[in-house]
Amino acid sequence: MKAELSFFIGFTLLLHSFTLRAQDKRPNVVLIMADDMGYADVGCYGGEIETPNIDRLAFNGLRFRQFYNNARCCPSRASLMTGLYAHQAGIGHMTNDPEDSTAFNYGSPAYQGDINNQSLTIAEVVKDAGYQTFMAGKWHLGYHDKDKWPLQRGFDKYFGILSGGANYFNPTGKRGLTFMNDPVEPEGTEFYMTDAFTDYAMRFIEESADKPERPFFLYLAYTSPHWPLHALEKDIDKYRGKYKKGWKELRRERLERMKKLGVVSTETTLSPDDGADWDSLTPEQQDEMDYRMAIYAAQVDRMDQNIGRVIKTLEDLGELDNTLIFFLTDNGACAEGGDLGGGKKELLGTDQGFLLSYGQSWANASATPFKRYKHWVHEGGINTPFIVHWPEKIQKEIQGSFTDQYGFLQDIMATIADVAVAEYPTQYKGQETVPLQGESMSHLFSGQETPIHTAPIFWEHEGNAAVRQGNFKLVKAFEPDGGARWELYDIPKDRSELNDLSEAMPEVVAKLSKSYDEWAKETGVMPYDEILKIRAERDKK
Repeated sequence: MKAELSFFIGFTLLLHSFTLRAQDKRPNVVLIMADDMGYADVGCYGGEIETPNIDRLAFNGLRFRQFYNNARCCPSRASLMTGLYAHQAGIGHMTNDPEDSTAFNYGSPAYQGDINNQSLTIAEVVKDAGYQTFMAGKWHLGYHDKDKWPLQRGFDKYFGILSGGANYFNPTGKRGLTFMNDPVEPEGTEFYMTDAFTDYAMRFIEESADKPERPFFLYLAYTSPHWPLHALEKDIDKYRGKYKKGWKELRRERLERMKKLGVVSTETTLSPDDGADWDSLTPEQQDEMDYRMAIYAAQVDRMDQNIGRVIKTLEDLGELDNTLIFFLTDNGACAEGGDLGGGKKELLGTDQGFLLSYGQSWANASATPFKRYKHWVHEGGINTPFIVHWPEKIQKEIQGSFTDQYGFLQDIMATIADVAVAEYPTQYKGQETVPLQGESMSHLFSGQETPIHTAPIFWEHEGNAAVRQGNFKLVKAFEPDGGARWELYDIPKDRSELNDLSEAMPEVVAKLSKSYDEWAKETGVMPYDEILKIRAERDKK
């Protein structure tokens, strides 16, 4: 009886604390990022993977048909956290590896390989506006210098991995776990990293009641479904055998669902199939490939289950309606590992392996209907499902609908600063800051279907380049010695980038390419041929 009374009193005090917070009308903010997940994997974007919690956010929120990331893990995280182009934040290529402190430092401010001091994180901006700031998950913005770690970049509390990837069952060593500023070991015999990130996210939300007058910002950065292919057996079992039809058929099924849901127009056609010939595989190979995709699906499924736990925590505390939730992924589907995936098949279903992946053939299905993948800046590399959920502020009439306005990662910082009534300073801790590059999207929440951007926006990663302005997107895939040529697409009419207009509209190519060249020079973009030479010289030593 005493235990029940104690629980009742404690829970009543917790609810009272959140009631006090209601006096501050600014929302809590929860920013959820998946890792290496394709555009068409989750249910509300056409996938067959069971994602009822993500779908709930979508069907009661606002979905974007055209929202862009930066084609790769850490450049995306740099732009997401700072509201700048990745080069402006110091991560023009990648973040330096745990095993090599200068792996991606090329002697240029735009390529130092970790987050610089001329940028601010979302946490730093909203913390100065009175927010509590929490993070759980993958950081990937600086490893070797503790000044680049989450607590030193604006977060009050942190649990996760500082590196880019780790074993889901036993993350240890240089790719191990950090709590606050200290290394920690996985807890318990049933540790699973996706669950652990969520455990701490929920704990931080509940602990925020200690300061009831202050709203909170939570950044929850899952590693799922990034390789290694590691999932719980009970989740894998739900999908084992469901992918025996192969990737070609899966692409077509997904496209039809996407059309019915309104994710793409009924006129949308698939980009060319870009996987191995399923029928040429042996029965044993087909079974292995079904297994790889089943594990990948289980990773997405488990992430969704955990997102459901976060939603329930907010709901139980009466905070869901005034919490602004974002959901997106850091890049397009991951084709790393070759057509049939990386890593030995004997490691599937175990807690072993590192570059254990599902491969390009399945990634082609994850990217439906687009072409290309992670690394590239064609639509398959940079399109993300993007969901915004905020019951108190998203107009009831548009909840569950789509917007066709396009945006990119930098707009998230601008939007959060807007709704948090937070100032983005021109100087911070004695350093001049780079001006914010994004625009607020908050007008869309009230049903104002006007563009987020009128000026051009840009991408560059490993020599792959693009610029978008209005309906037109200019894009090229890197080829050595300047051999790449620009392609031009009218994206609203041609989401799959099949009808190249560059020869028919040379004046548009000239205008957009000039804008790109000016941006690249101003931002400090290095020709990728030069980067390859630097890396080749290092490999000789």
